[in-house]
Amino acid sequence: MVYITEHWAFDPFLILAVVIAGWQEVGLRRLARRSRPERTRERRLRSLWFYAGLVVLLLAVESPIDYWADAYFPVHMVQHLLLMFAAPSLIVAGAPWQPLLAALPGHSGRSVTRGVLAGGWSRPLRAVGGFFLRPWVAVALFNAVMLVWHLPGPFDLAENNQAVHIWLIHGSFFAAGVLFWLQFIPSPPLRRRMPLVSQAAALLVTNVIMIGIAMALSIFVNGSVYPVYDHVPGVTLPPFASQQIGAAILWVCGDFWALPTMIVIVRQLIVMDGSITATLDKILNRAGSRASWSAWGRPPAGVLTQRPSPPDAES
Repeated sequence: MVYITEHWAFDPFLILAVVIAGWQEVGLRRLARRSRPERTRERRLRSLWFYAGLVVLLLAVESPIDYWADAYFPVHMVQHLLLMFAAPSLIVAGAPWQPLLAALPGHSGRSVTRGVLAGGWSRPLRAVGGFFLRPWVAVALFNAVMLVWHLPGPFDLAENNQAVHIWLIHGSFFAAGVLFWLQFIPSPPLRRRMPLVSQAAALLVTNVIMIGIAMALSIFVNGSVYPVYDHVPGVTLPPFASQQIGAAILWVCGDFWALPTMIVIVRQLIVMDGSITATLDKILNRAGSRASWSAWGRPPAGVLTQRPSPPDAES
């Protein structure tokens, strides 16, 4: 029990999470006063996903998971999965964007939204946000972050420098995760613009890359690749065995988290295409197409742009 009951952190991030949850509640109450009852119920149900995402995020960085990740590589992999898969997907499903804006004092929420969407001062902001929200840019960034931070050099740098570990690794994992899951999970008022076939191909490619990382850590090497875990005081598990367990967690749990999304996408494609054979052919062709990966910076023709709806459209 000592592994669970001790080593909890109570730093300012916990206070920030509580403030954000309270801010969300204020926004939900304000939106409820001017919305239809069914819209209010829908937002309330979505908010439960958002709060679940905040809880998972807190577990990843405040619970003993964060403490034991420094000594046990498998625990570190669990933390990475929580930061890249679990917490971002739940928060995206919770769609907190409009309630958080609605909680701003007075009518400033609407003013800020209109200013960001149409103001001249926000053009650079819209350009940067639009670039990172492009489907294949978000997918490429997610996979690049996952690959780079599991290389021995960057990994050991982060383990020996807490600022790099907390702000760069944790921050980039979570931000890339949010951008990635926005391409697959409905999150009003943002609109997804990635076609179903591309969504399936992106999940497939991401899964292959994650399996490749797991195999590189467990099958294609003969020993530990992270010197920081070679001599951890009090740890009797051999470093390479620990690394293999962590690789298995990355492989199995990563697949498990992405599987429900893939099932939903494939079922929708089967309905559209009329057969599973046609659907699989489209997915595999898209996943193997160099044209898709060369068009990261260009949205597919005829597809909706990923812009928020007008501030009152969800009321």
